Amino acid sequence: MSQFFRIHTDNPQKRLITQAAEIIRNGGVAVFPTDTNYGLGCLVSNRKGVERIMKIKRLPSSHQLSILVPDLSGISRYARVNNQTYRLLKRFLPGPYTFILDSTREVPKSILPKRKTIGLRIPDHAICLALLQELNEPLLSTSFRLPDEEILSDPEQIAEKIQGRVELVIDGGILPEKPSTIVDMTGGAPVVLRAGSGSPEVFK
Repeated sequence: MSQFFRIHTDNPQKRLITQAAEIIRNGGVAVFPTDTNYGLGCLVSNRKGVERIMKIKRLPSSHQLSILVPDLSGISRYARVNNQTYRLLKRFLPGPYTFILDSTREVPKSILPKRKTIGLRIPDHAICLALLQELNEPLLSTSFRLPDEEILSDPEQIAEKIQGRVELVIDGGILPEKPSTIVDMTGGAPVVLRAGSGSPEVFK
């Protein structure tokens, strides 16, 4: 049975963040709020968790999931970032953007498709950032959207839909239905691959 935590969106309760982190550390898959929509994720080192997420969403093995980190130093660990790219990331993160970057060897091979790139995010959301800091390890994440269904913004509806298939659902209130804006930085200049919550106009 999935656990359901109501956590304060501005001042996350330390006790609940600690409990949530423990569930995820023990192999749990969780639904949690971000600054865009709800995410479905697990620890980046949790290979079985990744397989479960792919199965829940019926994603092909080539699908690129995103890594959520709490700060820019986390990005530099998992991606190759030159000075120009770093300045751009610093300008837009934390925020509703996912940046596609060339990956480093720190990215577990079990989650990296044949292509050598990875999507990285720093969500501007107190609950998600508190969870990442408590875990001290990145989350592998994808937008919570079940196959052939629209994105859900209500955590109680999400809990009903996913009951028993994840260990935890964190209630962070009603969220937007738009995912992050995806920006490819692998060619040097930013290229918007998907327009979402973050304005794509700033990269034109």
